[in-house]
Amino acid sequence: MSFTQNFTVVGNSLALTALVALIPILYFFWALAIKRMKGHIAGITTLLIALVLAIIAFKMPAALAVMSATQGAVYGVLPIGWIIITSVFLYKLTVKTGQFDIIRSSVLSITEDRRLQALLVAFSFGAFLEGAAGFGAPVAISAALLVGLGFNPLYAAGLCLIANTAPVAFGAIGIPIIAVEGPTGIPAMEISKMVGRQLPFLSVFIPFYLVMIMAGWKRTIEILPAILVSGVSFAVTQYLSSNFLGPELPDILSSLVSLFGLAIFLRYWKPKTIFRFSGEQELAATSAARKKAPGKEPHYTGGQIFKAWSPFLVLTAVISLWGIPVIKTALTGAYMGTNPILKGINAVGHLLTLKPAVPFLNNNVFNSAGEPIAALYKLDILGAAGTAILISAIISKYIVKISWAGFIQTFGETLNELKYPILTIGSVVAFAYVTNSSGMSTAMGMSLAKTGAVLFPFFSPFLGWLGVFITGSDTSANLLFGNLQKVTANSIGMSDVLAVAANSSGGVTGKMISPQSIAVACAAVGLAGKESDLFRFTIKHSLFLVTLIGIITWLQHTFFTFMIP
Repeated sequence: MSFTQNFTVVGNSLALTALVALIPILYFFWALAIKRMKGHIAGITTLLIALVLAIIAFKMPAALAVMSATQGAVYGVLPIGWIIITSVFLYKLTVKTGQFDIIRSSVLSITEDRRLQALLVAFSFGAFLEGAAGFGAPVAISAALLVGLGFNPLYAAGLCLIANTAPVAFGAIGIPIIAVEGPTGIPAMEISKMVGRQLPFLSVFIPFYLVMIMAGWKRTIEILPAILVSGVSFAVTQYLSSNFLGPELPDILSSLVSLFGLAIFLRYWKPKTIFRFSGEQELAATSAARKKAPGKEPHYTGGQIFKAWSPFLVLTAVISLWGIPVIKTALTGAYMGTNPILKGINAVGHLLTLKPAVPFLNNNVFNSAGEPIAALYKLDILGAAGTAILISAIISKYIVKISWAGFIQTFGETLNELKYPILTIGSVVAFAYVTNSSGMSTAMGMSLAKTGAVLFPFFSPFLGWLGVFITGSDTSANLLFGNLQKVTANSIGMSDVLAVAANSSGGVTGKMISPQSIAVACAAVGLAGKESDLFRFTIKHSLFLVTLIGIITWLQHTFFTFMIP
């Protein structure tokens, strides 16, 4: 039993085939944005529609289509679902032990202004986590932190998804850009340079845009100095590191410079008015009353604050360790060196890295060039970012001093709370895999690539946007459409480096509407079943930002060619 992908299977036409392939995506948009279905119902029904189309319209054998869905579902649970489970679990440990009250107080000691808290937590701290871990960890943890500070859960999730736009292309120690070197043959450093000449424009704008969404024009201008410190410091560091160091460190360095730069700036500069959300005025008055009554406001020592933040400091250290390339190879059982410690880790990693072939599917699907496509269940148990977070939680158990009974009970509560979000994630990733293996996503990409020499530079980022929406990953979108971008660019006289970089830069704007990201964000803030509300919140911002990237790419192709390395 085998299957060869055909991109003109409907009416012998690429356009018609692409339109049919678009049906599950349009249905998913309708299900969430208009019908407001619960996420897991929208995800499961979208998967079923994709399976029916793959079998009937794209002539994919039913067994292969179903097995491709199982491959995606397994990937949805590990590593993606595992990250969200462990992230929420770590956060709940700090809440249950009372440490989060101290964390909240320490952030409020820097600023009580909601606008500035969003910049510190959603933009800077979230970008650091994106650079270290990627996948769902940055949105899950930063959104949970904002909710703990008193943000509306929907707002917290939406702001963190939008803020996550700036760092995604260089996430997880630069994996999206490093990965696309393989299928395109373009050196990762060249792509890094080009992305670093596109995204800084967005990185400067995102902090301003976040505050605009929260507070409107007038309230945004009030804190313009802080916005500039946050955005400009991030963008300049992002440009310098991506162009002179490579794709591995831009997120780590940019976020740290932005975070500490803004925190230090706020020691010497304060906004004239403190912005709070509507309904918080009574809280503000109560807070003012407490300040007038000596001894009523809790005061925490430096040691107490350090202890409260320790779980997240441990998380940062462990995740950063997991991201170091040589350690990552050992964790996945692929280390070939002689270091005895790494050899020991490698032995354990080898046992806990399972890659069984997907029955019926492996090497039985052929691309248009007649090459077989490998299909494996990739279970990197030790090397998964979620395992790094779980180890952080175990270490933190001894810091926050919770009993093993309490620890296990909290983990059980977390699993129970996340059962529907994990179902949502599993179903939408399964849908992505069916779309890819049947040839649906490639048909849509090839159709978009036919827009021509004048329009393609503008639409090039939309390919990345579509890829991230489908797969939930800038890395996967680059692997899916990177070579298509290169081939199309060469055929119309466009720089292939610019086109491949635009795929990654455009992809970052699709992250906020990806079904996986929506499910992760809702799970983190306790909004399981409300995915449609979050999707409606982010979709307009996603379309606006990808259009900006399209304009930037078109201008660089047409007028500012000197910016292309």
